[in-house]
Amino acid sequence: MSTDKTFLTRRDAVKLGAGALAMPAIISSANAQTAGVLKIGYVNARTGPLAGFGEADAFTLDQIQKLLANGVQSGGKNWKVEIISKDSQSNSNRAAEVAQELILSNKVDLLLATSAPETTNPVADQAEVNEVPCITTNCPWQPYFFGRKGDPAKGFKWTYHFFWGLEDVIGSFLALWETVPTNKVVGGIFPNDADGNAWGDQKIGFPPALAQAGFKLVDPGRYQPMSNDFTAQITAFKQAGAEIITGNMIPPDFATFWAQCAQQGFKPKIVTIGKALLFPSVIESLGARGDGLSSEIWWSPNHPFKSSLTGQSCRDLTDAYTKATGRPWTQPIGFQHALWEVAIDVLKRTKDPKKPESILESIIATDYNSIVGPVKWTGQPVKNVTKTPLVAGQWRKTDKGFDLIIAQNKTAPQIPVGGKLQSL
Repeated sequence: MSTDKTFLTRRDAVKLGAGALAMPAIISSANAQTAGVLKIGYVNARTGPLAGFGEADAFTLDQIQKLLANGVQSGGKNWKVEIISKDSQSNSNRAAEVAQELILSNKVDLLLATSAPETTNPVADQAEVNEVPCITTNCPWQPYFFGRKGDPAKGFKWTYHFFWGLEDVIGSFLALWETVPTNKVVGGIFPNDADGNAWGDQKIGFPPALAQAGFKLVDPGRYQPMSNDFTAQITAFKQAGAEIITGNMIPPDFATFWAQCAQQGFKPKIVTIGKALLFPSVIESLGARGDGLSSEIWWSPNHPFKSSLTGQSCRDLTDAYTKATGRPWTQPIGFQHALWEVAIDVLKRTKDPKKPESILESIIATDYNSIVGPVKWTGQPVKNVTKTPLVAGQWRKTDKGFDLIIAQNKTAPQIPVGGKLQSL
């Protein structure tokens, strides 16, 4: 994540230049007699290399707009709700810019963000410095917390996050790999960004955990995102005899890497990659070479949770998405819905939603059963983070396209398994 940011405060707002920014999407609930307007700012990656995270945005925002058509009860009054949605364009500098505009120009009461540290971190940083309540998701907690230079002894004041952590994805991947015989030599491919540096970290990332579990990690070092040549990494993996490949990549980088593996005759038994292999659109773009790839699974139609906002089960929500869009379900649907579930619950419990401290008090007191599982900040693993369950699985080609099968639930037994991992 780039650190080239200018942090502004509300007192600097008169100097903010916003003319170069794209116009936001503004959604209002306008059918009720209201005490006033509550503004919610929302930032997601809808374009750029992380656009898969924002694929369900239009569907989710349409659903939330309908739910908020008559406003929201907060502090004993009914409030109109205005949602101002911004595209981070998968760029951390852009995410910081639009967060500044939401805070300083639009004067939002609550800020939400999702989709990898490229978006969550700069938005949360802007919220923290400007003392605006902020809730984020869809980013492993270590890149979110330590990527923002968080101190576990202090934490942050204004910014709260829910998602799983590196310990969960490592545990999920190990449980997956143990179901297929291999030589336990793992090639690690990690980019030089907040995610990659955390996943490959010698203390909190994959290296110590894999060594402890009896796996040998071959790590050629960090590569620059949007690289067009992975020959050095592939050569290192071939020389070491790696039968498993893991890491964290954006979709364009994995597509390049995987094509060059084929060109250079490298055929591992298992390829389990975070981030890049989450989305059906990415797997479809790989054609036959997408069959058998594996990934972490944050959420699926088979998860045993339901929305406390709409009453929908996970299957109900994915069916509604598929019917509305004609597209296969995708994992961010659940977490985008849950982000709005939590935000609306927070506002309903806030005593005075026009006071940031009151909204913050409500966030801290959250104890909510969402469509991705319970959300409750207890101080563990750190003050500003609460975790959600994680499993892992494999993409399988079917007559109707690709399906993502949960292949291990050792890390979350309440989530049902749909099949076993098959070697490539």
